[in-house]
Amino acid sequence: QRDFLTYDGTRFTVTAFSGWIKGVPHNGFKVEVSKGIILHLVDEVSSWLPGDRIVVASTDYSMHQAEEFNLLPCPECKSNQVKIDGSPLYLHIGEVIDGVDMRAEVGLLTRNILIQGEMEDSCYGQNQCQFFSFDTFGGHIKILRNFSSVHMSGVELKNMGQQILGSYPVHFHLAEDVDERGGYERPTYLDNLAIHHCFSRCVAIHGTHGLLVKDTIGYDTLGHCFFLEDGTEQRNTFYHNLGLLTRSGTILPSDRSEAMCLAIRSHVYGNYVPVPSTDCMAVSTFWIANPNNNLIENAAAGAQDVGIWYIFHRVPTGQSEGQYPEGHAEHTPLGVFYNNRVHSNFKAGLFIGKGVKTTRASAEDPREYLTVDNARFHPHQDADPEKPRVPAVIDGLIAFKNNDHGAWARGGDIIFRNSGFSDNGIGLTLASDGTFPTDEGSSLEVTRSIFVGESSNFGSQGGQNSYWGKGANGEYRTLPRNKTFPIRGFQIYDGPVRMAKCTFKKFIPTVDRYSSAIGFFMKNSWQISPQNNVSQILMEKSVGLKVFFGRSGQWFGSNDNDGDKMSIFHDLDGSVTGYPDTFIGRADNYLLRHPGCLTVPRWNGVMCTGKFAQLYIQARRPENLTLSIARAAYHSHPLRLQGVNRGAPYQQYQPVVMLEQAYVIQWDGRAPEDIILYPINFNRGDWLCVALCYPRESVFQVVADIYQRRTGTVHSVKHYLAAPSRASALSRTGERLFYFDRASGYLFVHLQAHEARKGHSYCSQQGCERIKIMAHMYPGDSWSCGPNPFPERPAAAQRPVSRHPAGLCRACGAPQKQNQSETPQPPSIKPTCFLLQINDTVFLFNRRGIFFMVLDACSGAVVSRRHFGTVTGENAASGVRAVLLISELTHPEGHSLCVCFSGSFAMLGYKGQAKPSWIKVLNHAGYQKAASLQHYVPLKLKEYQSPSRETDEMQQR
Repeated sequence: QRDFLTYDGTRFTVTAFSGWIKGVPHNGFKVEVSKGIILHLVDEVSSWLPGDRIVVASTDYSMHQAEEFNLLPCPECKSNQVKIDGSPLYLHIGEVIDGVDMRAEVGLLTRNILIQGEMEDSCYGQNQCQFFSFDTFGGHIKILRNFSSVHMSGVELKNMGQQILGSYPVHFHLAEDVDERGGYERPTYLDNLAIHHCFSRCVAIHGTHGLLVKDTIGYDTLGHCFFLEDGTEQRNTFYHNLGLLTRSGTILPSDRSEAMCLAIRSHVYGNYVPVPSTDCMAVSTFWIANPNNNLIENAAAGAQDVGIWYIFHRVPTGQSEGQYPEGHAEHTPLGVFYNNRVHSNFKAGLFIGKGVKTTRASAEDPREYLTVDNARFHPHQDADPEKPRVPAVIDGLIAFKNNDHGAWARGGDIIFRNSGFSDNGIGLTLASDGTFPTDEGSSLEVTRSIFVGESSNFGSQGGQNSYWGKGANGEYRTLPRNKTFPIRGFQIYDGPVRMAKCTFKKFIPTVDRYSSAIGFFMKNSWQISPQNNVSQILMEKSVGLKVFFGRSGQWFGSNDNDGDKMSIFHDLDGSVTGYPDTFIGRADNYLLRHPGCLTVPRWNGVMCTGKFAQLYIQARRPENLTLSIARAAYHSHPLRLQGVNRGAPYQQYQPVVMLEQAYVIQWDGRAPEDIILYPINFNRGDWLCVALCYPRESVFQVVADIYQRRTGTVHSVKHYLAAPSRASALSRTGERLFYFDRASGYLFVHLQAHEARKGHSYCSQQGCERIKIMAHMYPGDSWSCGPNPFPERPAAAQRPVSRHPAGLCRACGAPQKQNQSETPQPPSIKPTCFLLQINDTVFLFNRRGIFFMVLDACSGAVVSRRHFGTVTGENAASGVRAVLLISELTHPEGHSLCVCFSGSFAMLGYKGQAKPSWIKVLNHAGYQKAASLQHYVPLKLKEYQSPSRETDEMQQR
């Protein structure tokens, strides 16, 4: 036997044994962990004592991989180390992987003051025992208004809360302003609380404003954990809190699981049966019912549904009814959102959107009060839609190992920046305000962020992780949603959305599933805007599928919905496609095509140049028809659209069209009596020629006007006159003319935008220009039309995509410190060369030996480089080289970064007192593939002891 100590602090014993058992020889090795495991923590934890209890968060898809441990005496531990009893059942990551910080949160559950409920051995009485086998009737603390002072610190709350409305571990009940605005010289706070194994929420803030909740843990609780109740709560700050293992509860519909949702029906109207996926199943660690609150450096490390959910009350609910007008919360600007982490959540890490039902159950709407409902977030100055929009900024979000979404946001304006998304089913979905946004000109954006498909965090089986299968590199790993689920980094839905300066890595399809950097919402009936655009994107070589439009089959269904067919985005600079100013659409969409397009079969896509916009079509009487639209040049390839408003007073269709072209519109029945055509995303002067099929004896009234959608007013009404010929109606002279050809059954209209459009607005600043076509048709009149009433001519030549390929983009990707080494691809570099790339600087090495490269950990500057030609023997014969990047002291008070890379040996190290989590060593035999390390190294960490700006200035003086 011999004892060993690993770099990460694990002590283990290796035993070699041999012997005869009943005449049979047995021998082998046995490895056992001994004397506890030492955890290296980021923070100083010398106040944590032997006998204290901690929880280590899951870093996998299942929140149930969170584990509790007792602390052991550890005289050898440093101030940032603790020793735990027992061995973890699951892998808990302790490093930054592929630029995303996946280090597990560690929370102390023990405090000097303990307040706990007195519990029975099992559930009893009217305490929802059909859902819980354990007693859920704990203690609770309620704080009412007009108190003198409330400051709670260093308190442990256990077995608190009840499955009853209003009984929570800590409950501020209608306390109103509890900061300076309320006359408190020392603003109210909760600091350093441990709320665990509780039965209804963690901290409930109800009708209370200006509260600080800081350094507080909420662990293993029922229902929303950090909870804002009525939608009026504002100016509260959640700073550096940890919430994990947030389970379903029974109190609100949004708290409930599927089984609870179906079983609890006492507050629905009549025999209504709730739909769990839409009415309930929304339990969240942070339930933020008003956007004007601050979330800073919190971690939502595992909830049954969502980590952080911004939900919108159209009007205040509960005891706060009437406190502000309808729509106020939806227009309220977002407070500070900075450096929050969301992971191990079953539905989504971060969700921005939806609301709650604010009316009681009735025959008109039988759903329960406060059921999850629809709402839209469009922040404006002073919550006034008449004033300018105020972007909601999501800064520094880290989202990883969430089963469905890393983040989902609907509305506008919302901006994600400096964020990281890794190992999610879908990294980020940005969805606009709807098919035809009510908040004119709003948009969504993600910038300076990293997306990773399958990182080296392989996860662990167990802990309710459902799917275990082969990853793209052939190694087994946990998987999101399903072994076959199509993984997407950035998902485009609606629009306009835009992405800039983002990096993608490790999106590689397998035989089981698709995995793409950019994808689209599946089974999509809604519109996709051609204003969706990307620029300065870095697709690393580990990306096997940049874009994917889906294919019919599992998950995608028939892939034949309106939005599926209309999926599109604009590659502004060619950083995705290699060709600037290129639109990427689905391969079978001939509304976009021209002879200069390039088909990309692996994407199921096509790349085209040109000018594109949308034609928004409303149809009434009837409202259930399928529309067929074709470009005249490709009339044999029509696109059929079902519309999105089945059963509504009107149907709507929104095809993407190439401008300055002719289009043919038909129906699968007699044409609707009323049709309205909106030129959407048209700039002044943009035009289309449109031919619509009608019965031969139809009589028309055609009117142009401008519709102000927000106020519902109409102005600039102009009547179209009948033209003597098709040519005169389509002549673009500025006259408002239409022509009906009774022989063919086609009505010809020239559609042109006359007003200026600004920014991301769908319509002009004057309102939405439109043409209303009202047709009087006679019963029995034939409505069949030929395929193309326009003169036969080939598709107009556009600029070929391949004529101007994009150049090398040195400014593309997320602006972080990147160090990567790999075998170069350009044929001009000999295969015996290896390279080290540091951001945009490339170092080539073509001699045998070991190369040292030294970077300063505080500034990132290269301070020295050396070569040692010492490789001999077998390694020299096989042509093995090494590139090493290592640290040295570069100033009296700081340490520098050490990173190493090579051909067959690669090392990323650090010289100094700290032991960063990113240290790596990779060693391959000469006959194996080249060793390659790619890593983002964080600079200026506190542990590097980097001098402050003031210190630098003093040294310069």
